[in-house]
Amino acid sequence: MSTTLHWELRNTVVATWYARLSANSSPRRNHWQTRSIYFRATAQLIADEVSAPLTWRSIVAATEPRGSRSTFYEVAGARARHRMVDALIRDGRPTSVELALHYLRRDPVEQLIDETKVWSYWPYRQRALEQSATDDPPTLVATLNRTVADWAGQHAGLAAAVRHSPPACAAEDLTVLHQGGLAATRAAARLTDVIVRAVAAR
Repeated sequence: MSTTLHWELRNTVVATWYARLSANSSPRRNHWQTRSIYFRATAQLIADEVSAPLTWRSIVAATEPRGSRSTFYEVAGARARHRMVDALIRDGRPTSVELALHYLRRDPVEQLIDETKVWSYWPYRQRALEQSATDDPPTLVATLNRTVADWAGQHAGLAAAVRHSPPACAAEDLTVLHQGGLAATRAAARLTDVIVRAVAAR
Protein backbone atom coordinates (compact mmCIF):
# COMPACT_ATOMS: atom_id res chain seq x y z
CA MET A 1 0.00 0.00 0.00
CA SER A 2 1.29 3.46 -0.78
CA THR A 3 2.59 5.39 2.19
CA THR A 4 0.05 8.16 1.65
CA LEU A 5 -2.97 5.87 1.40
CA HIS A 6 -1.72 3.78 4.30
CA TRP A 7 -1.38 6.87 6.48
CA GLU A 8 -4.78 8.22 5.43
CA LEU A 9 -6.56 4.94 6.19
CA ARG A 10 -4.83 4.66 9.56
CA ASN A 11 -5.85 8.21 10.40
CA THR A 12 -9.41 8.58 9.15
CA VAL A 13 -11.83 10.36 11.45
CA VAL A 14 -13.54 7.15 12.53
CA ALA A 15 -10.21 5.37 13.00
CA THR A 16 -8.97 8.23 15.19
CA TRP A 17 -12.22 8.19 17.18
CA TYR A 18 -11.97 4.44 17.69
CA ALA A 19 -8.29 4.51 18.64
CA ARG A 20 -8.69 7.41 21.07
CA LEU A 21 -11.54 5.80 23.00
CA SER A 22 -10.29 2.22 22.92
CA ALA A 23 -6.79 3.23 24.08
CA ASN A 24 -8.08 4.26 27.51
CA SER A 25 -6.80 1.63 29.94
CA SER A 26 -8.13 3.23 33.12
CA PRO A 27 -10.20 0.67 35.05
CA ARG A 28 -12.13 3.40 36.87
CA ARG A 29 -13.27 5.71 34.07
CA ASN A 30 -13.18 3.60 30.94
CA HIS A 31 -15.93 4.85 28.67
CA TRP A 32 -14.86 2.49 25.88
CA GLN A 33 -15.35 -0.49 28.16
CA THR A 34 -18.89 0.70 28.86
CA ARG A 35 -19.54 1.18 25.15
CA SER A 36 -18.14 -2.26 24.35
CA ILE A 37 -20.47 -3.89 26.85
CA TYR A 38 -23.43 -2.29 25.09
CA PHE A 39 -22.02 -3.14 21.65
CA ARG A 40 -21.68 -6.77 22.69
CA ALA A 41 -25.21 -6.93 24.08
CA THR A 42 -26.66 -5.29 20.97
CA ALA A 43 -24.80 -7.61 18.62
CA GLN A 44 -25.89 -10.65 20.61
CA LEU A 45 -29.54 -9.65 20.67
CA ILE A 46 -29.50 -9.20 16.91
CA ALA A 47 -27.65 -12.48 16.39
CA ASP A 48 -30.20 -14.27 18.57
CA GLU A 49 -32.94 -13.04 16.20
CA VAL A 50 -35.15 -11.87 19.03
CA SER A 51 -38.63 -11.39 17.59
CA ALA A 52 -39.51 -8.35 19.70
CA PRO A 53 -38.29 -4.97 18.43
CA LEU A 54 -34.95 -3.88 19.81
CA THR A 55 -35.43 -1.14 22.42
CA TRP A 56 -33.26 0.57 24.99
CA ARG A 57 -34.99 -1.54 27.64
CA SER A 58 -34.22 -4.85 25.93
CA ILE A 59 -30.60 -3.80 25.39
CA VAL A 60 -30.22 -2.70 29.01
CA ALA A 61 -31.73 -5.99 30.19
CA ALA A 62 -29.22 -7.95 28.08
CA THR A 63 -26.21 -5.91 29.18
CA GLU A 64 -23.92 -7.63 31.66
CA PRO A 65 -22.99 -7.14 34.40
CA ARG A 66 -25.35 -4.22 35.05
CA GLY A 67 -27.03 -2.25 32.32
CA SER A 68 -29.04 0.83 33.18
CA ARG A 69 -30.98 3.58 31.49
CA SER A 70 -28.38 6.15 32.50
CA THR A 71 -25.41 4.25 31.05
CA PHE A 72 -27.38 3.42 27.90
CA TYR A 73 -27.91 7.11 27.23
CA GLU A 74 -24.25 7.79 27.96
CA VAL A 75 -23.39 5.73 24.88
CA ALA A 76 -26.44 6.31 22.65
CA GLY A 77 -28.74 9.20 21.85
CA ALA A 78 -28.43 12.89 21.15
CA ARG A 79 -26.60 13.66 24.41
CA ALA A 80 -24.34 10.61 24.46
CA ARG A 81 -20.68 11.14 25.23
CA HIS A 82 -18.07 10.75 22.49
CA ARG A 83 -20.45 9.93 19.66
CA MET A 84 -18.89 8.86 16.38
CA VAL A 85 -21.04 11.32 14.43
CA ASP A 86 -19.84 14.17 16.64
CA ALA A 87 -16.24 13.33 15.77
CA LEU A 88 -17.14 13.51 12.08
CA ILE A 89 -18.96 16.82 12.51
CA ARG A 90 -16.04 18.32 14.45
CA ASP A 91 -13.65 17.33 11.68
CA GLY A 92 -15.52 19.78 9.50
CA ARG A 93 -14.40 18.60 6.07
CA PRO A 94 -17.26 18.21 3.57
CA THR A 95 -16.90 14.43 3.29
CA SER A 96 -16.87 14.02 7.07
CA VAL A 97 -19.93 16.22 7.55
CA GLU A 98 -21.77 14.41 4.75
CA LEU A 99 -20.96 11.08 6.38
CA ALA A 100 -22.08 12.37 9.77
CA LEU A 101 -25.41 13.52 8.37
CA HIS A 102 -25.87 10.15 6.69
CA TYR A 103 -25.40 8.38 10.04
CA LEU A 104 -27.20 10.92 12.22
CA ARG A 105 -30.13 9.01 13.73
CA ARG A 106 -33.12 10.16 15.72
CA ASP A 107 -33.46 6.71 17.25
CA PRO A 108 -30.74 6.08 19.85
CA VAL A 109 -31.01 2.33 19.26
CA GLU A 110 -30.15 2.83 15.58
CA GLN A 111 -27.25 5.06 16.59
CA LEU A 112 -26.00 2.30 18.88
CA ILE A 113 -26.33 -0.24 16.07
CA ASP A 114 -24.26 1.99 13.77
CA GLU A 115 -21.43 2.10 16.29
CA THR A 116 -21.84 -1.61 17.03
CA LYS A 117 -21.26 -2.29 13.34
CA VAL A 118 -17.98 -0.36 13.48
CA TRP A 119 -16.94 -2.28 16.61
CA SER A 120 -17.84 -5.64 15.03
CA TYR A 121 -16.21 -4.86 11.67
CA TRP A 122 -13.04 -3.37 13.14
CA PRO A 123 -10.97 -6.59 13.38
CA TYR A 124 -11.78 -7.37 9.73
CA ARG A 125 -10.70 -3.87 8.69
CA GLN A 126 -7.46 -3.97 10.62
CA ARG A 127 -6.54 -7.42 9.34
CA ALA A 128 -7.16 -6.33 5.74
CA LEU A 129 -4.96 -3.26 6.24
CA GLU A 130 -2.16 -5.30 7.77
CA GLN A 131 -2.24 -7.89 4.99
CA SER A 132 -2.45 -5.45 2.09
CA ALA A 133 0.67 -5.36 -0.05
CA THR A 134 -0.49 -3.22 -2.96
CA ASP A 135 -0.74 0.47 -3.68
CA ASP A 136 -3.24 0.08 -6.51
CA PRO A 137 -6.49 1.88 -5.56
CA PRO A 138 -8.83 -0.36 -7.63
CA THR A 139 -7.29 -3.44 -6.00
CA LEU A 140 -7.70 -1.86 -2.58
CA VAL A 141 -11.34 -1.06 -3.34
CA ALA A 142 -11.90 -4.69 -4.31
CA THR A 143 -10.25 -5.78 -1.06
CA LEU A 144 -12.50 -3.44 0.90
CA ASN A 145 -15.59 -4.83 -0.83
CA ARG A 146 -14.50 -8.40 -0.06
CA THR A 147 -13.78 -7.51 3.56
CA VAL A 148 -17.21 -5.94 4.01
CA ALA A 149 -18.83 -8.95 2.31
CA ASP A 150 -16.92 -11.38 4.55
CA TRP A 151 -18.01 -9.49 7.65
CA ALA A 152 -21.62 -9.29 6.46
CA GLY A 153 -21.68 -13.00 5.70
CA GLN A 154 -20.54 -13.83 9.22
CA HIS A 155 -22.71 -11.23 10.97
CA ALA A 156 -25.75 -11.22 8.71
CA GLY A 157 -28.27 -9.98 11.25
CA LEU A 158 -26.15 -7.06 12.35
CA ALA A 159 -25.13 -6.26 8.78
CA ALA A 160 -28.78 -6.19 7.68
CA ALA A 161 -29.89 -3.98 10.56
CA VAL A 162 -30.79 -0.34 9.90
CA ARG A 163 -31.48 -0.92 6.21
CA HIS A 164 -28.22 -2.76 5.49
CA SER A 165 -26.18 0.34 6.26
CA PRO A 166 -22.43 -0.37 6.17
CA PRO A 167 -20.02 0.27 9.03
CA ALA A 168 -19.27 3.99 8.86
CA CYS A 169 -15.53 3.32 8.87
CA ALA A 170 -15.88 1.25 5.69
CA ALA A 171 -17.79 4.02 3.93
CA GLU A 172 -15.15 6.53 5.01
CA ASP A 173 -12.36 4.21 3.82
CA LEU A 174 -14.01 3.95 0.42
CA THR A 175 -14.04 7.73 0.06
CA VAL A 176 -10.34 7.80 0.95
CA LEU A 177 -9.53 5.20 -1.70
CA HIS A 178 -11.38 7.26 -4.29
CA GLN A 179 -9.35 10.34 -3.26
CA GLY A 180 -12.22 12.80 -3.37
CA GLY A 181 -13.91 11.26 -6.38
CA LEU A 182 -16.77 9.59 -4.52
CA ALA A 183 -19.30 11.27 -2.23
CA ALA A 184 -19.78 9.76 1.21
CA THR A 185 -23.43 8.94 0.58
CA ARG A 186 -22.51 7.18 -2.67
CA ALA A 187 -19.81 5.22 -0.85
CA ALA A 188 -22.34 4.11 1.76
CA ALA A 189 -24.83 3.16 -0.95
CA ARG A 190 -22.27 1.06 -2.81
CA LEU A 191 -21.36 -0.81 0.35
CA THR A 192 -25.03 -1.30 1.18
CA ASP A 193 -25.31 -3.13 -2.14
CA VAL A 194 -22.32 -5.28 -1.16
CA ILE A 195 -23.98 -6.14 2.15
CA VAL A 196 -27.35 -6.93 0.57
CA ARG A 197 -25.69 -9.39 -1.80
CA ALA A 198 -23.55 -10.96 0.93
CA VAL A 199 -26.49 -11.46 3.28
CA ALA A 200 -28.65 -12.90 0.49
CA ALA A 201 -25.89 -15.34 -0.48
CA ARG A 202 -25.76 -16.98 2.95
